[in-house]
Amino acid sequence: MQNSAFKILIVDDEKHYCDVLKLILESEKYDVHTTTSSSQALDMLDDHSYDLVLSDFFMQDMDGFELLKKIKSNHTDTEVIIITGYGSIKNAVDAMRRGAFSYYIKSHDPQELLFEVAKVKHIAELTLKINQPAAKGQYLMMSKNPKMKKIIELIEKIAPSNANVLLLGESGVGKEAFAAYIHEKSQRFDRNFIPVNCHAYSKTLLESELFGHEKGAFTGATETRIGKFEASEGGTLFLDEIGDATLDMQVKMLRVLDTRNIERIGSNRLINVDFRLICATNRNLKEMIQSGTFREDFYYRISTFALEIPPLRERREDIGQMVHFFMSKLANDMKKTIKGIDDDLMDYLLHYDYPGNIRELKNMVERLIVLSSDGILRKSDLQADFNQKNILQIQSLKEFRNQTEKQYIQRILKHTEGHLTQASDILGITRRQLFNKMQELGIENEK
Repeated sequence: MQNSAFKILIVDDEKHYCDVLKLILESEKYDVHTTTSSSQALDMLDDHSYDLVLSDFFMQDMDGFELLKKIKSNHTDTEVIIITGYGSIKNAVDAMRRGAFSYYIKSHDPQELLFEVAKVKHIAELTLKINQPAAKGQYLMMSKNPKMKKIIELIEKIAPSNANVLLLGESGVGKEAFAAYIHEKSQRFDRNFIPVNCHAYSKTLLESELFGHEKGAFTGATETRIGKFEASEGGTLFLDEIGDATLDMQVKMLRVLDTRNIERIGSNRLINVDFRLICATNRNLKEMIQSGTFREDFYYRISTFALEIPPLRERREDIGQMVHFFMSKLANDMKKTIKGIDDDLMDYLLHYDYPGNIRELKNMVERLIVLSSDGILRKSDLQADFNQKNILQIQSLKEFRNQTEKQYIQRILKHTEGHLTQASDILGITRRQLFNKMQELGIENEK
């Protein structure tokens, strides 16, 4: 999509400001129309398709919030950025609650507005090609958070190289999506991106998964099978949960990184492999090195660049745009029309702590869209009651820990309607670990 195909409508009762803003946006090759009347803006929206409306907040015939409400009711594919000369945090939050993409204050640098417009355009592009692999991690690259911005800048610099990258962060922060984005921005973008979750395999199975095997190499090996090292030839190999690899496997993988040669299980023939390595984990590898459960030489080999992705609760300024992105994507996938978000729900989503991070946010939005019968997303459809108040009781530390874990797992199971896979993803453990924990704590699944 070229900027010239991206249509913007400016609504402001100050004609001079409309003209100035039009010149700025047209210099970036956007297709820009203006009006000084909210009522006329609605007529223009009925007659033409606009990707974005930039609306002043204080206008004589209709304020920006009222215009926003009408746009979101009748033109669900059109995004809105509220503009005002009288900025306040309350108005910003209110705008986000009512479905605005973001908020801009007239006295600020116009580059801030151009940045917001560019983000709307990027999301529109992603919605059009959402099933293409290249789009997988791009929505994460549009952050307002200062710490996240620095990480994104570094990712853009290192992506074209062949340097090994280690992604750190809690479960659900989007490490695989970041890895896919790095691959798409690399020189290897036209070759395979091969993800492997080290936690999902025992030592023996992981070795076979990575190295492959010859026919008859072990019981059940009825045919020759290439491993992920070979499958990622010329492309990128993504080893997720690398902290769960055994010391023996770390030694074998270190040798591959040093020699760029592998031997399939049951074969002595050396096979040259060429791949870029990206690893990820939610564990503290430096503590594991100190305890002797992770090799220091392997750590330094896989972490030419180590990037720690902050949890969603530390980048709340990004929650609004993620809600809109997932809402647009998932509604499109389900072929449902979503008109807006209830004020109470948006306030809840902006302030919730997200123990499952982005993965949990996506699951919440998906649930809301499925349960919506009139195109409005409502807080009541979450059916979640995460009570953050703790009542002090005299009990042992073990009893308190078990009770707290039991209550939290029960709430997560209720939130996921008893789906163990979704619950284990949110909790950052495997399905088997969750099942064992439920048995240990006497938790019954009411699904």
